[in-house]
Amino acid sequence: MSGTPTPTRANSQPSIGIVSLGCPKALVDSERILTRLRAEGYAVSPDYEGADAVIVNTCGFLDSARAESLDAIGEALTENGRVIVTGCLGAEPDYITGAHPKVLAVTGPHQYEQVLDAVHAAVPPAPDPFIDLLPASGVTLTPRHYSYLKISEGCNHNCRFCIIPALRGRLQSRPAHAVIREAERLVEAGVRELLVISQDTSAYGVDIRHAEERGHRAHITDLARDLGSLGAWLRLHYVYPYPHVRELIPLMADGLVLPYLDIPFQHAHPDTLRRMARPAAAERTLERIAEWRGICPDITLRSTFIVGFPGETEAEFQTLLDWLDEAQLDRVGCFKYEDVAGARSNALPDHVPEEVKQDRWERFMERAQAISAAKLAAKVGRRMEVIVDEVDEEGAVCRTHADAPEIDGKLFIDEGFAGLAPGDIVTVEVEEASEYDLWGHRVS
Repeated sequence: MSGTPTPTRANSQPSIGIVSLGCPKALVDSERILTRLRAEGYAVSPDYEGADAVIVNTCGFLDSARAESLDAIGEALTENGRVIVTGCLGAEPDYITGAHPKVLAVTGPHQYEQVLDAVHAAVPPAPDPFIDLLPASGVTLTPRHYSYLKISEGCNHNCRFCIIPALRGRLQSRPAHAVIREAERLVEAGVRELLVISQDTSAYGVDIRHAEERGHRAHITDLARDLGSLGAWLRLHYVYPYPHVRELIPLMADGLVLPYLDIPFQHAHPDTLRRMARPAAAERTLERIAEWRGICPDITLRSTFIVGFPGETEAEFQTLLDWLDEAQLDRVGCFKYEDVAGARSNALPDHVPEEVKQDRWERFMERAQAISAAKLAAKVGRRMEVIVDEVDEEGAVCRTHADAPEIDGKLFIDEGFAGLAPGDIVTVEVEEASEYDLWGHRVS
């Protein structure tokens, strides 16, 4: 189960468990639900046995994720018996109840009020204003020193392989002043790194015409500048390569924002991108990458790609490999295409055989791994700032500016780590590198 253990008081205090699946955006939804429940007097159970009911926050993006969600619901029913389902797969209640008719309720993504109503019906609240305390930062499911900061919901793109707009709707940006206030509370509570997330971070504010309220404008450049002034590391995720992204790079060069861009390129061949219904100007992307590096040479570029999309030829795949050689991205992930229920790409002709997808995935990852190994080897001997995630008797596990939690590499300190604690930011000298990770020692 995913949840933060909370001390239980008297037996009269109802306790809720939560299983949070899927992306960081879903994790933020889980945190919001738990924050509301804690404010109403509920405890958070770290296991099935201690919970009066269990919320399963599902993912429905890929068929494999749908299967994982159904398995998680089944496990919660077996271990606890009182289960409320929410999240992306909750947009298909008949699909869930068809597999698990004993669930207490099913709600869709970011339907916080409906989730609370279902919890109230299953486990009535027992608030006690004298001892119910809620931290100013709310309930978080991440370590205390970093936190995800969701700036919008939904997406205006219509990529053929994606059903996010159907699940979460069109772009809905939060007011900038509300985002800033939440970030201020997090930093005041000890958060050292803010990870900005949405479905399309670059488009933030478009739906509300970049409105300015209480001195803060709803535009990603203004928001990044305002958030960067709070003193915590600021990391940007899911940034589409629109031309105005260039305005963010000087903020990175000046140290206001971490020199890190997570950009979902997905492919490089124009024909493949057109079939995906993605922007098809791959050659302009290379020009932009070169421009970004010219402004901020230390910038880390992370992206994900899909191989085996319907109609992808060997020539198109080779273009992707050649593009990867030229782009020299720092952090790369790759997925084999799979049909998603409700996606328009399912109906495209010329689906690629599974064995071809597997072969292309292996070749892509081999190329990406070689690039990553060379880039990390070049960091040996350099000194850099890292944030500490974990410390035990053997050493400290850290991350550099180039590493987001859970998805990128790590830097390990095995000497000079005495006295370090999670959230500390220290300087290290890199001594060794592998394909994805670094090792080093702390320097004063």
